[in-house]
Amino acid sequence: NGALTFSGGKIDGDLLNQNLEVSGTVVLINPTFTFHPERWDIFQGKTNSDRALENTLNLEKLFYITKDLGGSTFTIDEFDAFFETGRITPPNYINYYPHKEAVNLPSDFNLVMTDNTHLRIQPANAQTENLGNGAVLSVNDGFNVTVTGGTLHGDRDIRYYSADDGQEGTHLFYIHSGTNVTLKNIKFVDGAKGALSINSRHFTTNPDYIPTNNVKVLNCEFKNIRRMAIALTDGRNILIEGNSFINTGQASANSNGGEVGYAINMEATRSRDENGELVLKEKVTDVIIRGNIERGSRAGSITISIAENITIEDNDLETKVVYSYTSGSKILNNKFTASEESSNTPAIFATGDGDTVFNNEIGGNEISGYSAGINAASYDMNIHDNIIKNCLVGLQIGKVIKLKITNNDINVSRSGIQATNTFADDVEISGNTIAADKNHIYIINLNSKEGEQDNTGIVFSNNIFTETTMGTISRSRNIVFKDNIVQGGLQVGSSENIQIENNEITPIDTDGIRLYDTALNIDVLNNTISIPTGSSRYSCVNNSVDNPSEVTENGNTCN
Repeated sequence: NGALTFSGGKIDGDLLNQNLEVSGTVVLINPTFTFHPERWDIFQGKTNSDRALENTLNLEKLFYITKDLGGSTFTIDEFDAFFETGRITPPNYINYYPHKEAVNLPSDFNLVMTDNTHLRIQPANAQTENLGNGAVLSVNDGFNVTVTGGTLHGDRDIRYYSADDGQEGTHLFYIHSGTNVTLKNIKFVDGAKGALSINSRHFTTNPDYIPTNNVKVLNCEFKNIRRMAIALTDGRNILIEGNSFINTGQASANSNGGEVGYAINMEATRSRDENGELVLKEKVTDVIIRGNIERGSRAGSITISIAENITIEDNDLETKVVYSYTSGSKILNNKFTASEESSNTPAIFATGDGDTVFNNEIGGNEISGYSAGINAASYDMNIHDNIIKNCLVGLQIGKVIKLKITNNDINVSRSGIQATNTFADDVEISGNTIAADKNHIYIINLNSKEGEQDNTGIVFSNNIFTETTMGTISRSRNIVFKDNIVQGGLQVGSSENIQIENNEITPIDTDGIRLYDTALNIDVLNNTISIPTGSSRYSCVNNSVDNPSEVTENGNTCN
């Protein structure tokens, strides 16, 4: 309990304690330091805010002492303590910064914990200086940091919430302008605002902007997190792999689910300047979300609100994935299996328009049990090779420009492909196999509004429709239906610029092609149609439009 002054030497970490002063030139004999809580004035168990604040200051101080003595790995085994991170400490007397008030980790540092390690955030009370922020651990302008194991506990059900609590609460871990940071095998439990927040210092337009770069979140568990498990607002080269996300954003015994309700939320900030030019104040790009399991999220599993080059692949998901304003993003080879709660949503909802939405891909996914497999209402998409089964609707189309739907296998109880009260421009639907109990296709009021007449519309080609039901096109414009194999039939009414050509149609209890109400520029050309076998009242082509001169029939055969 005295002082040791070294002039070039080494010391065993097991000799160190809070009362021993070590100075001079000295390093640890072993770069791995083993933490003994009783030696470092860190109180375990429930305590008050003042004592929890001492825990915060003392543990952070010990991290840096270890680093200064040449330690690179800090190990904690049996340990259970609370940390106050909601109060301003010197030198931050005016502004509160959650990433600074957490227990900060040095650069070039490994923190290794076990299943016996529990770090808990001190519950906020009505007098806590900042109810909306805080975290247990933080990497702040740091690099080459690895944190392994342990359990981080939030205060979601034991804290004070003010009346306006939709965004209130604390995270469990901050990465603020971190570089080469790896989190693995950590359990995140009961975060009041979230679990992990990944962001950067300042905006991209600032000269001292430092982006978070190269972060890995591996094999962690996120459970009962309020609002969202991972909030990513600025960062690049992020890998989120092998994690589990359980019951994100769900209400619990003493707290509601808060805002958002997605397991992973990517939402950078951007705006338009006075000249209308887009300014990316924050940037999220080059993110891979792979091999994760998600169950029970209130709103959905993953949302790409504003981000670029995001890949979501090989995940096992129970709720929907949504994207809005993104480019170069891919949703590939995931398994979507709806629960009772998520069965009234689409598995994938692609939305967002404008010049920042382009070159996005949805492919190879297996989808089962949703109201719609994929809701496509965006620009410049490629939807291919998905298996969609046991849904009400396979593909719901709305407000699309430049869309390809190819080689999908759809088996649903209502409509294979549906587009109602919307517009479509430059859409190709080809090479799909579709089995639908009610309608192969269901197209109502497509391109029907003023200003939509010049849209190139939809081309259906080389698809196979296997159920003996009807496809329906009504009050729509600019549709080509060619080179398809159809079990059942196709009906078209009150529509304009429709081309039905070179299809092989085998009806049973329907007409092969039925035209009704008014028509404008309808071509029925070179189709091979079998005589309906279900009833003599059906025919190969039933042309009962009010103005038959608008229908051109040539080259059709009826066998």
